[in-house]
Amino acid sequence: MKITDLIAHPMSAPLERPVWTAHEPFRRAELVLVEIRTDQGIVGLGEVSTGPQSLVCKLLEEMRPLLIGQDPLKLDAIWQRLFSITCPRPGGLGGWDGLPPPLPRNQRPQFMAALAGVDIALWDIAGKHAGLPVFRLLGGTRTEVFTYAVGGFYVEGGPVMACAQELAGFAARGFKAVKLKTGALAPADEVARARAVRAAIGPGVQLMLDMNAPYDVGTCVRFARDVEEFDILWLEEPLHWYLQPSDFATLARSVPIPLAHGEREWHSHAVGVFIDSGAIRYVQFDCTRYGGFSEAMRIGRHAAAKGVMVAPHSAAHIQAHIVSAFGDAAYAAESVGDERMHPIHHRIFRGGATYGGDGMVHLSAEPGFGLDVDWKAVAALRS
Repeated sequence: MKITDLIAHPMSAPLERPVWTAHEPFRRAELVLVEIRTDQGIVGLGEVSTGPQSLVCKLLEEMRPLLIGQDPLKLDAIWQRLFSITCPRPGGLGGWDGLPPPLPRNQRPQFMAALAGVDIALWDIAGKHAGLPVFRLLGGTRTEVFTYAVGGFYVEGGPVMACAQELAGFAARGFKAVKLKTGALAPADEVARARAVRAAIGPGVQLMLDMNAPYDVGTCVRFARDVEEFDILWLEEPLHWYLQPSDFATLARSVPIPLAHGEREWHSHAVGVFIDSGAIRYVQFDCTRYGGFSEAMRIGRHAAAKGVMVAPHSAAHIQAHIVSAFGDAAYAAESVGDERMHPIHHRIFRGGATYGGDGMVHLSAEPGFGLDVDWKAVAALRS
């Protein structure tokens, strides 16, 4: 089997209501669907959830001639060949080794994003070729994967405590765990929001705090001690972006709540340092942002060996396969509690992994990721 084409489909859609995290506003949903075709008629689908889209699509187009004619089942060889473009290499300066010249430093994050879309599509092809869903291809047996719903985004001018009713609504829909966006307001106000959510969801629903890197170590220690009484499962991305694994380790020794991290790291080498430091109990690499499914599996294997729980970030229709593959070494796949927060996924995809209203994502027996695409919707959303 040979690859015959790669097509990128950039899409965007305005959110019904603009929202904020502690770090940034969200006014539009964006996604690049990556389609890889083969000479046997098998088509693989991948996705990229980060941007800027124009650069990601440019890099995908530059990857296209390197992929045509390749065996799509040689996933690791393709991944390593493409990844080598990010580094200086003997004979590579002028493209003399048959690959493009070394990538400019400032394009590395977007290259890792483009690589993610390619790699996910290749895993889809591998599953379809084998006639197996990806989780079965990896030896996974769970067809039901625990999930949690994320919410509590900030709405400008909206009531601060609306998060309590929102997350209680997720619990009413059967979610056994919910995650609250936090960190944008003064710590005392965020403690009040956590208190209100815990009161609204009751003691039987797990509660995590998604912080988006708002604090230094000392402030976070004080905040963690103030929210400890609300039975918090984890503090996610608690520290400023520039702080190091050693700072996370200091925090972990100082607070009773476990830490989660990894969704914004570009590759397994950086995530591995966090795992090895002993700082985090949950690792949240996002294969649709950087590196793809292969890199997520490398991270998962390293985490499982060190006793760190695998908890991939977002895109449950893809990442639930990782959770199934790692069995008891994995915690859950993340779901969007309010479908309006990702209008693209819910317009273009049918089948695959779906939420069953019972706190679980249900994996399909269809080969690959089991996704059918509404191509008319893709065309309508094209950006």
